[in-house]
Amino acid sequence: MLNDIKNDAQARMAKSIDALRFELTKLRTGRASSALVDNIKVPYYGSDMPLSQVATVAVADARTLTITPWEKGMVGPIEKAIYGSDLGLTPNTAGTVIRINLPPLTEERRRELSKHVHAEGENTKVAIRAIRRDALQRIKELEKAKAISEDDERRAEDDVQKLTDRFVKDVDGVVKTKEDELMAV
Repeated sequence: MLNDIKNDAQARMAKSIDALRFELTKLRTGRASSALVDNIKVPYYGSDMPLSQVATVAVADARTLTITPWEKGMVGPIEKAIYGSDLGLTPNTAGTVIRINLPPLTEERRRELSKHVHAEGENTKVAIRAIRRDALQRIKELEKAKAISEDDERRAEDDVQKLTDRFVKDVDGVVKTKEDELMAV
């Protein structure tokens, strides 16, 4: 019973960390990454498709993305989707290849993005603490139902707290890594 509660809490906390990492890949840093355009949707035969399903996205160099549509007729819709995204990117088209040059970030923009990274980290920490609260509540219910002893309850609460501390430390590490990446010129 207690192991199930701990394992469930650990799995949910790990998912929170994964969600944070995924969210932070969408942030534009100083260097090019194909994950930057993953969430752009392109109209394709009446339905919106992710850009990666209608074109090949590659990193040409540290500041350039290249997008090669699989069909020549998709160049226009892809350009329009990139312009319409909130990323502030300007595509350059040469035949069937679309290039996106990423300008270096200004100091002000870096600070804004850093604040956003910290906010995402705090949201993840809140989620982890909510998972801890749920686990502790389930442990207390077991103790009230006399399914476990008070000593088992205390040990389980300590284990859940250690788990929480470990994952909060992981969040801090992910945030620090992303912030260092942002502040690198």
